[in-house]
Amino acid sequence: MNETGLALRLHDIHRQFTQADRVIEVLRGASLELQAGQMTALVGPSGAGKTTLLNIAGLLEPADSGKVEIGGTDIAALSEAGRTRLRRREIGFVFQFHRLLPEFSALENIIIPQMINGLGRSEAGARASQLLSMVGLSERAHQRPGQLSGGEQQRVAIARSVANAPSVLLADEPTGNLDPKTAASVFEALQQIVRGTGTAALIVTHNMQMAARMDVILEMANGQVKSGMAPA
Repeated sequence: MNETGLALRLHDIHRQFTQADRVIEVLRGASLELQAGQMTALVGPSGAGKTTLLNIAGLLEPADSGKVEIGGTDIAALSEAGRTRLRRREIGFVFQFHRLLPEFSALENIIIPQMINGLGRSEAGARASQLLSMVGLSERAHQRPGQLSGGEQQRVAIARSVANAPSVLLADEPTGNLDPKTAASVFEALQQIVRGTGTAALIVTHNMQMAARMDVILEMANGQVKSGMAPA
């Protein structure tokens, strides 16, 4: 994290794909900034480039041109190994489907990423318990994913996404697979995590009621990010 609280900056991002003999411009100079502790909704029609922009922000795919800065670090200056280390250290992901490891408990699903990152079992377990408490699942810590409801599984996934204390949390339709009541509880868990950890969150959603509860709403259209819309 840099001193200004700017966690992520994308500037003039371009991305295109070739399909048969046709070039498709997905991103056409998209730019945005995320501040620490702030929830930002990214909305717009299907095909506007939201997921592609999220993937570039998360260093899952490259931009054709433009600048990506995470915590003040320009990723263009990093090797592939350096980008991988930065992604593991600074970025957390929440997807529409939870992707939990079915053979491990909720607690273990949050412990494992921390141990992979070099933390000891005891310290990782303590943080995992704290995060489960933040999303209201302390009593379900030793249940496997198959014993949890869809909403509970997604709350575990949210806790896991910040297990390694990333500065940026990227979520792609994190409640898109849930009924409205469950989606509301998952959003509250996500909000609790962001506020409690000071993480900067960028959340792709089609749910405008959810977007209205965030700090900033950014709208994508024609491969560009429009200026922020004021939440209702």
